[in-house]
Amino acid sequence: MKIHIINEGNSLCNRFLADLRDVAKHADRMRFRRNLERVGEVIAYEISKTFQYAPVTVQTPINKATVMLPEQEVVIASVLRAGLPFHQGFLNYFDEAGNAFISARRVYDGTHGFKIRYDSVYTPNLEGKQLLLVDPMLATGASLKIAYDELLQQGGCPHHTHIACVIASRQGLDYIQEALEGQEVTLWLGALDEGLTEKSYIDPGLGDAGDLAFGEKI
Repeated sequence: MKIHIINEGNSLCNRFLADLRDVAKHADRMRFRRNLERVGEVIAYEISKTFQYAPVTVQTPINKATVMLPEQEVVIASVLRAGLPFHQGFLNYFDEAGNAFISARRVYDGTHGFKIRYDSVYTPNLEGKQLLLVDPMLATGASLKIAYDELLQQGGCPHHTHIACVIASRQGLDYIQEALEGQEVTLWLGALDEGLTEKSYIDPGLGDAGDLAFGEKI
């Protein structure tokens, strides 16, 4: 499984990541959503370099021009609700992509433990396509694994799956590597953090991405 970590090299993406992490800027929900979107755009561009391309001829006002365009269709899938702004960043670049949405959430048991509750999935056919499974936070990896399994069960087998996250924990990365060993999967991470809190939030991370983007939930 190939793993790409964007902030291992210096780029403007570091500014977007810094703003997402900065608690002094967390009151500005619109800015937080836009920065999730921007990181999605950066990763979308990087993923596009890995696709197979074929020449296509287009007619300009002057003459014909040959351009290289991706051969395979793309489907962008995200886990509600935190994934929506991140999803939009990918859709800004893959504007002809199909879209899939998964409803899954943590249900806490009254202590620090929780289980993942899967509710529903809406997906087009995935057979032979490039699947981009995008989720801002890869903490334990449990919800992402459920999303992956449900998508393939209902949508079929994609040509390749690209899992993209803004920030991942080391534990979540290790879990996904083991759980999806041997699968046609590439991981794309904005940043990799080493820790998890008792409540399984990434440390240092950025907090609860869904709450910061859309407000607190009950």
